[in-house]
Amino acid sequence: MCRSLTPVLERLCSVEWGWLEDCWESLWELSSSSKETTVTENQTLTVNSSLQDLCGRSCTLQCRSRQKMNLSLQLLLLLTLTVRTGLTDIDSYYEYYTLECSTSSTDLTNAELIVTWHFNKVAYLRFNSTSGKFVGFTEYGLNYAYNSNNSSLVQLYKGEMERYCKPSLSIDFSKILEKAVEPKVELMSEKQFSGGHAAMLVCSAYNFYPRDIDVYWLRDGKRETTYVTATDELADGDWYYQIHSHLEYTPKSGEKISCVVEHASLSGPMTYDWDPSLPESERNKIAIGASGLVLGIILSAAGFIYYKKISSGRILVPS
Repeated sequence: MCRSLTPVLERLCSVEWGWLEDCWESLWELSSSSKETTVTENQTLTVNSSLQDLCGRSCTLQCRSRQKMNLSLQLLLLLTLTVRTGLTDIDSYYEYYTLECSTSSTDLTNAELIVTWHFNKVAYLRFNSTSGKFVGFTEYGLNYAYNSNNSSLVQLYKGEMERYCKPSLSIDFSKILEKAVEPKVELMSEKQFSGGHAAMLVCSAYNFYPRDIDVYWLRDGKRETTYVTATDELADGDWYYQIHSHLEYTPKSGEKISCVVEHASLSGPMTYDWDPSLPESERNKIAIGASGLVLGIILSAAGFIYYKKISSGRILVPS
C-alpha cells in the first residue's frame, strides 16, 4: 500500500531535485525491507506537491522535472515498486499514524499536537508541536527525523495545530465538555438508631455530568468528616454519573444534619436538610394515607355531583 511509503514521498515532493538520489536510496531501503515486493502495470503512485493525497490508487508524479529522460524513467520504475501490506496475509506489513490533540484550558493556549508513525505496531517517528521537532526511535526514524527537521515539513505539521487541532478541540469543548447536567439528589435514612447502634443516612446524587462533584455533610453547620464514607463517581454508561455518601451518627435532640452538593451545573452549593421528626417508613405511610384520603374526597365529590344531576332531571307525578 502507498501508506507505507508516505513519509519518504512527503520528503520527496517537498525538496528540490538535488535530493533525488537520497530519496531513491530511502525509498529503495524501505521497499526492499519487505518480504514481498511487486511491480504492477496498472498501479502507479500519485504524489502531488500539496501532500493531500499520498495514497491514491493511480496517479503520476507531478513535481517539476528538470532532469533528463533517463532520470524520469528511473524514477517511474522506482515508484512502481509497492510494499504489499494486505491485512489478510500473516506475513504482511502495516503502517499507520496517530494524531493526538490535547489541552487543559478552554482558551487552547497550551494546546499540543503529537503525531506518531508506527510500522508493525512499533513507533519509529514522532512530531511534537511544542518542541517543533521530529524525533526518531529507530535507525530509519532517526535518519528521517534528521532530514525532516531541516526541511519545510516542520512548518507543515505546525500548521496542523491551527488547521485541525484547535477547531476540533473547540467543538469538543462547546458540544461536550462544557455541557453540564444538574444532579438529582435524594436524602434518606438507611438504618435506624436502635440498641446502641448508630443510625445511618445516605445522600445520593444521580444523573449528573460532568463527573467531578463534591458531596459532603454538615452537622450544626460544621463539616463532618469522621463518620463519612462515600463511593467514587460511578458511570451509568450513558455519559451520566452517580455517587452515594453515607453518614453514621447518633441522634441528638435539636441537631441539624444537612447534605451539601457542589457541581458545575449548579450556581452554588445546594443544601438538603434531614428531617428526623418521623422515620422514613412512617412518612411513607402518612403520604400513602393522605393520597388515599384525597382520592376518596375526589370520588365522593364526583358521585355527589352525578347524583344531583340525575335528581334534577326527574319529574314528580302526584298520586
